[in-house]
Amino acid sequence: MDIIQAIRERHSVRAYKDQKIEEDKRQKLQEAANACNAESGLHIFIRYDDPEGFDSRLAHYGSFRNVNNYIVLAGPVGEEIEEACGYYGEKLELEAQMLGLNTCWAALTFNKKMVKKLIPDGQQLCMVIALGYGEDPGVPHKGKNLDQVVVSRGNMPDWFRKGAEAALLAPTAVNQQRFQMGIKDGSPVIRIDGRGFYTKTDLGIVKYHFEAASGRKVK
Repeated sequence: MDIIQAIRERHSVRAYKDQKIEEDKRQKLQEAANACNAESGLHIFIRYDDPEGFDSRLAHYGSFRNVNNYIVLAGPVGEEIEEACGYYGEKLELEAQMLGLNTCWAALTFNKKMVKKLIPDGQQLCMVIALGYGEDPGVPHKGKNLDQVVVSRGNMPDWFRKGAEAALLAPTAVNQQRFQMGIKDGSPVIRIDGRGFYTKTDLGIVKYHFEAASGRKVK
């Protein structure tokens, strides 16, 4: 599976099988997390065989079931980490998809009190990503079309179309998709339209999808 196929097949999964993640896949995910941390300065780590992270009333309310593994996204205190956590968290989520695993972003519906205890002093928790073998592969959700999010006029280069189509498949909080895309001075630009829940994290997720599919860096 390549990155484009992973983007197309990745869907949010909240219910998981009681199946351990193999050691070779854990090693590959750890290598990917280490690379993300080295590049970003974040403190991302993965918890395996730990059901306490999603053992809470909110997790059950959010329909999470049998989540024993999860990715913790944390970093230096400050609002600027939100976009970075979105970008690198999605990079790891798609890496997991290419390994045959399923995932789901979680902002509130997990045991935040317990997970916060795992965060070192001077770091703040951003979000977590449930991880494992899903009971099913999840289902796509209806979203916006290109005309609703692309603001540039004129012919759309192939690389931009590929990136924009991938961006529309990016997960965003409550499927808001509150972003707009365009081209400025030959480079892609993505901006959040207004304010909403976790929009900075969403921006990071969308940027990664666009860059991974188009091969172009977003301003």
